[in-house]
Amino acid sequence: MSDIALRFHKDMLVLSAPIAAVLARQGVDVTRDLEYLNLIEPEAVRDALRLESIAGAQCIVANTEGIAPARLAHHGMEDRAEELARAALAAVQGLRPQHVLAEIGPCGLPLDGSSAASLNENRSQYARAVRAFEGGTLDAFLFGGFANPVDLKCALMGARQASDRPVFASVDVDGDGLMPDGRTTIEEAVSLMGEFGASVAGFSAGAPVEQVAALVERVCGTVDLPVLVQLRIAERAPRQG
Repeated sequence: MSDIALRFHKDMLVLSAPIAAVLARQGVDVTRDLEYLNLIEPEAVRDALRLESIAGAQCIVANTEGIAPARLAHHGMEDRAEELARAALAAVQGLRPQHVLAEIGPCGLPLDGSSAASLNENRSQYARAVRAFEGGTLDAFLFGGFANPVDLKCALMGARQASDRPVFASVDVDGDGLMPDGRTTIEEAVSLMGEFGASVAGFSAGAPVEQVAALVERVCGTVDLPVLVQLRIAERAPRQG
């Protein structure tokens, strides 16, 4: 059992926030260069993560959200996944955090839930992304930003094909607990997580705290897993209400 798993159901752990906004304010084209920055300007990535560490995050999340092969292919970097993974982990480990997580986001491929070929290709994307970290020092994987329950299932199945490390899973929901498809409830999403091997069940919501607290209660009533809560914070613009 990994060290981080020993803390499940016992400690409240704080994960570092995504660093894209910080880097964008510095003039980085995060749509194009976010992962590439691990290779060409690792000190910029490390400095952004250091702010998260100073703020008290025990779990630092590596800058690898777009490491799925299909995502890297958009930037001509599909053959450099292992190199990117090593560089991203090195940036985190230099900060000596309590725990290191590697983030993997949606692969971005079209997905036909009725096609075995489509499902297999999507599972393969996530398995290959996980294998890019083989030999690296990390505690868990974070699969976040999922808006499609079938894609989530493919991600978890691919992860379990490639690794037995803990997996944090998170889906995007609104204040009522619905995924972006408008049909899948938070209960259905976290049930999928439990069924397909997630170690932590989570969600990301841009809702008032009272609604988020109610969503946590719904998750706890559905699965007996630790709960990950991610808050999406919008820009406050009083003049626009």
